[in-house]
Parts: sequence; structure tokens; C-alpha cells
Amino acid sequence: MRISRMSFALPLLLIAAMGTAQNVPTEANLPVRRVVLFKSGVGYFEHRGRVHDSQQVNVSFTSAQLNDVLKSLTVLDMGKGRITGVSYNSTAPLAQRLQALRLPLGGETTQAKFLSALRGARVEVRNGTAAVAGKLLSVESREVKRKDDSTTSVDTVSLVTEAGEVRSFELNPATAVRVLEPSLNEEIGRYLSLVASTREQDVRRMTIDTAGAGERELFVSYISEVPVWKSTYRIVLPEKANGKSILQGWAIVDNTVGEDWKDVQLSLVTGAPQSFVEPLSTPYYARRPVVALPQTAMLTPQTHERTLESEPAGSAEGASIGTGTGGGVGSGHGAGVGPGTGGGFGGGSYRVGGGVSAPRVVYAPELEHADDAHGQYQASLLAQSAASSTQAHDLGDLFEYKLDEPVTICKDQSALVPIVQARVDVEKVTLWPAADGKPLRALWLSNSSGLTLDGGSFNVLESGTFAGEGLMDPIKPGEKRLLSYAADLGVVVDTKRADSQPQRVTRAHIEHGVLTQLTEWREEQTYTVRNQDTAPRTMVIEHPVRNGFRFPSDSPQPVESTASAHRFRLTVEPKSTATLKVTEYHPLSVTYELTNLTGDQLAYFVQQRTVDAAIEKELRGILARKDALAAMEAQIQSRRQEVAAIFEDQQRVRENLTALKSSAEEKELIERYTRELNRQEDRVQALRAEADELQRQRDAAKAQLDTAIQELALDATL
Repeated sequence: MRISRMSFALPLLLIAAMGTAQNVPTEANLPVRRVVLFKSGVGYFEHRGRVHDSQQVNVSFTSAQLNDVLKSLTVLDMGKGRITGVSYNSTAPLAQRLQALRLPLGGETTQAKFLSALRGARVEVRNGTAAVAGKLLSVESREVKRKDDSTTSVDTVSLVTEAGEVRSFELNPATAVRVLEPSLNEEIGRYLSLVASTREQDVRRMTIDTAGAGERELFVSYISEVPVWKSTYRIVLPEKANGKSILQGWAIVDNTVGEDWKDVQLSLVTGAPQSFVEPLSTPYYARRPVVALPQTAMLTPQTHERTLESEPAGSAEGASIGTGTGGGVGSGHGAGVGPGTGGGFGGGSYRVGGGVSAPRVVYAPELEHADDAHGQYQASLLAQSAASSTQAHDLGDLFEYKLDEPVTICKDQSALVPIVQARVDVEKVTLWPAADGKPLRALWLSNSSGLTLDGGSFNVLESGTFAGEGLMDPIKPGEKRLLSYAADLGVVVDTKRADSQPQRVTRAHIEHGVLTQLTEWREEQTYTVRNQDTAPRTMVIEHPVRNGFRFPSDSPQPVESTASAHRFRLTVEPKSTATLKVTEYHPLSVTYELTNLTGDQLAYFVQQRTVDAAIEKELRGILARKDALAAMEAQIQSRRQEVAAIFEDQQRVRENLTALKSSAEEKELIERYTRELNRQEDRVQALRAEADELQRQRDAAKAQLDTAIQELALDATL
């Protein structure tokens, strides 16, 4: 039978090794003090605590948070100290990280392997009262026979003393091995830290190194991906008819980060500020260009262009670098270095913790006027009202629920936290939705709480018991919203649409030479509601919204309208029936240019009674003037046609004159043709004069008609 004694000696060895570490800064965990959760799935975390002199502080988070922490980490030493560095345990495999150590050990080791890795190191072996120091030579295992003839394995350690003696010791529970080399002790400590990190593979521990004198406050903030917080409400209906209902709101918060939230200031913000994931923790290599090696070549003499204009000495921009106060590159407090102006962080105005976000400063060498800044910082955190357990604030498009009392939520746990407790106005109604036509019990809730109600689920309690539940969208202060929570089995609704009425003209309007006839297409829909219950019902009937349709003044009007439905209120007494007749019309318009109006169109308007007597009289006057213009046009055209005919006849006479000779008979014919031409010329001149006069009269009449048409303005309801 083999009995191993490794488990007894190894703890003594490790404790002895760690106990000799010197000059290691004290470590402390920096607790989370403030958490702001957003609906976009990100959270803002603030850690605050006291540090003393040069101290290391730890902040724990999960591997999933690493990228968000790296791109948003803010670290501020609020006293006269400085941040010397920030480190965190790597995400590389353990075997790869152990390769960076001088100890040839793997992730899993034994006492013999561990001591074998220390060969050549100065150690002290103590067994009982004997203590021997020297360099470790070897670790051996041998079989030892017991009195009962059984065998067991015994480990022995050998070392060479300073006197040159080789001493061997059996490793048993009474044997202790202490490493005497400080540097090797530090290496052993690193090894144990790496091995210990494997117990929490998903947890990353960030270590912040501070340097300074005295006690001061340290501030750390970052954003991280977190589960979206959810809202749920309770609505307790009053026993009296005129009483107000109680609205109680809860938020469901999940803590999935790497540490507990103990006595944190919790704020819940509705809205979705922009955020993204950037893989900063993943190594990234840029592609570099390949440049060919230069070739040696002899230079050829060359000439250069001459200078046309020269710059006066000392006028070049950027000639002075680092001069002046508070602005140049060489100044101690350059403009734009850190928040604020006037040199360093203390000279400007900045706040940490007063709002939802803090200024992002990763490294602050010093903070002038740190006491004043610290006082403003604490005042901004403590300035809050104690009137209720939750404060609500508008943040632009966002809305914040800030809990007055600290909250404790352990990691990997969830909690319900109260966000709303108020009395609101609620009216119990029966909703007949336009979507599916099934009556629903609903609440017409007026948000008189003064708070923005985040969207979520709700439960209704009526007469001391559960009445139903439903979902609601975000509700702004003063907004009224219908919330359905159960089916109404005591109401039956029937709907019937009447045949569409023919299109008819309702109004005629003349302006700027245009006749506009307004027409409408009417439709009616009747809702019949039967209340079979013993209590009256206030019905809210949703009528679908149709593009272009309106309600006439003699029809019931909706009490409110949404993007898809008009809502009508109807009261139905017990064991009775009520009806709601909804009339809609679709307005249309037809236009006519009066200058293009014809007698047939006017006769049609009069026959269909789409114009009244006054409009008919004016239109007939316009038609009469148009007929007079047409007669003038005909006369002008007649005279122009006669002139054209005379021109054709004159052309014939001239051709005949050209063919005649100088005989006595032909001379007589020439004289007759000449008299005919003279008579025709007189007629042409007379016709042209008449045509010009008719044209002038026609233009004057046309101008008068155009003026009359433009000045005509009539409006008639038919």
C-alpha cells in the first residue's frame, strides 16, 4: 500500500514562501457606490473609496465587461496623489501565462515537482528542532519496507550546506522547507496568483496602483453591458366610485457583474443612449507597406528655380513652441489638457458623480485645489430630496428613477426595487377594439403621478383580488392611455355598414376664373351594443381611421383619435341595448376653367342642380359674351376669306393682261380688266378696314370678358 505525504508538507512550504515577501503595497477592494442602468442594455458604474499613501486597489468585473471597461475607464485621485498604472489579469490560457515565469511548473503540480523546480535555490529545511540551510540538490522517492512486510513510498529532499555537506531529510508532516531567496519568493507568489486565477475564469481583477502621501479618496467609473431592467406595475382600484386608484411600480434589476452591489446608489434610466462594443482587448496588427531597398546612384548636377518672393523674418506661423502661459506645447498646463481651463484639472470646472456620466480622465498627474473639487463632488452626490423613496428626473429624451435609499444586490442575483407609488385617476370602461372586435375590460388611466411611466406589464387588483393583467407602453405625465386587462363577457357588440350614398355636389365656388365643385361620398356604420350585466357599461368603441374620410357636424364626434382608430364613448344601461351611428364622408373637388366653359356643360350643371341661380346667371352672362366674341371672330374670318378670294381673282386678271396684244379689240379688253382691278383694290381696302375695326372691338370685348372672369367671386352651398 502506498501512502503519499505530499499534501502535508506542501502547505507548510507555500506558507513559508509567501511569508518572506517584502515591500509589497497593501491591497484593498474598491467597492461600487453608484449604478445607473439604461434601457439600451448598458450600465454606468462608480467605485469610490479611501486610499492611504501608495496603495493598490482592486476592482472586479467579468470577462464580458472587459472591452467596455477598457474604452470607458475613468480614474481620478481626488487628493494630492497620482495614478501610476492600471493592470488586469490576462485572458490568455494559463499554460501560456506560466511560460513567462522562471519556474518550470505547469498548472497542476505536486510537492516533488515543485521542489524539483527549486533545485539550486537556497532553502532552509526544518525537521523538529533541527534546521539546516543550503542549496537544494534533489528530491527523490524511495520504497521503505515496514514491519508488517508492506511497503510505502517516502520522499526525501537533499541539499548541500555551506560547509559542503550533503544532508537528506524525509518529507513528513513535521518537515518544513523555507525559500531564502526574496526574488524566488516573488516568483512563487506570481505562480500561485496565476494558479488561483483559474478558480474564477470568468472574473477579471483590475489593479490600480496609486502613489501619494496621506489618506485621500479615489474615484473610478466605467460603463458595462448589463441586462435590460424591466418595469412592472400594480393598479389597485378604489372601493368607492369616485376614489383614486393606487399605482405601484417596480423595477426588476439583475446583477450579473463580477462583484456585489452593497449599499449602492441605484438609478434607472428610460431611454437608449448610443453605445457600442469595440474589441479593445483583442490584439490588433496593422498592415504595413513594403518599401524596396534604395539603390545607390551617382547624383547628376541640377539647377533649381529662383525665389520670387521671400517671407519676412519671424513671421512664420508656429515659430514659437512651448512659450507663453497655459497654451503652448511646452507649458505645464496646456489648453485642452484635461477638463476645465486655466491649467490642470483643478483650475477648471468639472463634476464627478453629479449626473449620469462623468468626464473621462484616465490619468491625472495632479489635482490643484483638490479640496474644493472634492467638496463640490460630494455636494453634487448628496443634493437630493428625501420626500419619497424614488426621485424622478427628466434627462432630455431620457427619464431617471433615482432611489433615495441604498440598495444591496449580490452578484448573480436579481431584485425588485420600487420606482413609483402614487394615486392616479382611472376610469373603468369596456373597450371594443377595431382590430379583433372582442370586448375587453380596460382602464382609462390619466397619468397624474407627474412621472414618466416606463413601458412594462401591469396587474389589476379589484375588490381585493386579481382582476387581470396586461402590457402598457411608456406614458408621459398628463397623458391619458387605455389599458386592457381582461375579456368582458357581459357585453355583445354587433356592427353593420350601410350602403354608400351616391356622390353629390355640396358646394360651388368661383374664384380667379375657376369654378370649383366640392362633392362628397357618404358612408354610415352602426354599432349595436347589448349590456347583459346588472351594472351600466361605459363603452369605448374604436372606429378605424380611413384616409381622406371626415365626420360631418351632424354625426357623433370621437372623444379622441389615434393613428389607427377614432374612439367614441357610449353609455349602455344594465340589461339594455344602445346604438352608435357613425357617418363619414370623403370630400372631393372638381374644377373647370370658365374660359373653356361650354353651353352644354352649363346646361348639364343646371339639370343636375350643381349650381344655384346666382351662379347660373353669371355663367350665362359669360357665355353670352363668349358668343359675341365668337360672332366677331366669324366676321373677321369672313372678311379675310373675301380678301383672299379677291387676291386669287386678281392673279387671274394679271395673267390675262400679260397674254393680250396691242390690237384694237385687245385694247378694249385691257381697259375692262384694268377697271376690274381698280374695283377689286377698292374692295380689298374696305375689307381690311372693316377687319381691323372688328379686331379692335374683339380685343376690347376679350379684355372685358377676362376682367369680368377674374373679378367674379361667388360661393354657394347646395
